[in-house]
Amino acid sequence: MQIKTIMTPDVVTVTMDDTLAHVKRLFELNSFHHILVVAEAKLVGILSDRDLFKAISPNINTSGETNKDLATLNKRVHQIMTRKLITIDAEKGMFHAIQLFNRHKISCLPVVNSDNKPIGILSWRDILYFIEKNQLERHKT
Repeated sequence: MQIKTIMTPDVVTVTMDDTLAHVKRLFELNSFHHILVVAEAKLVGILSDRDLFKAISPNINTSGETNKDLATLNKRVHQIMTRKLITIDAEKGMFHAIQLFNRHKISCLPVVNSDNKPIGILSWRDILYFIEKNQLERHKT
């Protein structure tokens, strides 16, 4: 099964100079766990919700919140994003993606075209949903 069949094609991107406050809002408004970072429409990094939570103060939105805590939201994406990227081509197979997940201990793969522009994202959950769906369909017949 090719990646283009099971990937999530609607990706959310940010730029390297976006604030962590902006990224935090995006995570709060959506049900994904990774945001792709682009420069001139090309993939340059990735940021997970866990990266964000490590970089901002745990006191934000609590009664103990201080100005210093709020200042962590002014950090920029480029300060905490992952730059060493493992990506995949949409034409590759699902087994290749599984190998990449296992070999590199990552939880998502940006799907890029030949110009390194993001066209989708694949998580290990996407693969599990695909397998579950296919198994359910097989058992119906």
